[in-house]
Amino acid sequence: MESFSFIQWALEHLNYGTVALLMTIESSFIPFPSEIVVPPAAYMAAAGEMNVFLVVLAATVGALAGALINYGLTVWIGRPIVYKFVNSRVGHACLLNEQKMIKAEDYFVRYGNLSTLVGRLVPGVRQLISIPAGLAKMPMGRFLLYTSLGAGAWNIILAIIGYSLHSVVPKDLLMETVHRYTTQISWVMVGLGVLVLGYIVGRIVWKR
Repeated sequence: MESFSFIQWALEHLNYGTVALLMTIESSFIPFPSEIVVPPAAYMAAAGEMNVFLVVLAATVGALAGALINYGLTVWIGRPIVYKFVNSRVGHACLLNEQKMIKAEDYFVRYGNLSTLVGRLVPGVRQLISIPAGLAKMPMGRFLLYTSLGAGAWNIILAIIGYSLHSVVPKDLLMETVHRYTTQISWVMVGLGVLVLGYIVGRIVWKR
């Protein structure tokens, strides 16, 4: 309960540090939607209270930190303990379950290393894609690159939404509007990601 009180306090006192901290939480095991962090911060930037570029940078650094936590813990403890945690009472309290983990692993197997990039744009996979990357012992350099690109792309989208809504949506309707837009955009990005992966795979097969 105290942790949720802290999150609520951080949301009410958004600055670059709390944005990075909240995005670290969002990218780790603890369930926390990035949609309620970046758009409000970008909304504040449009009002002159923050810098939107620094908001995106702070959010991306935080997302990368959280992903590294998942990656490191997964490499250290291994698949059996990961699944034991997922199926535990604590794992369920973090909104984790075996079906979500299987989905994330299947996604990683299907798309390979690039899944860490595209997976950051996929609802239900975004926060968990670093776990199968750790289980597969994906090279650290590639993990950092793809995670940064994917998280950065998603944070830019969220920042654009929050920034552009400042002049057209009152603050009390911001989150409702953001949720509507991000749900639609998420599926568009999934489609684009699949097309890009299909193009890359097609070129590889053609060369061979």
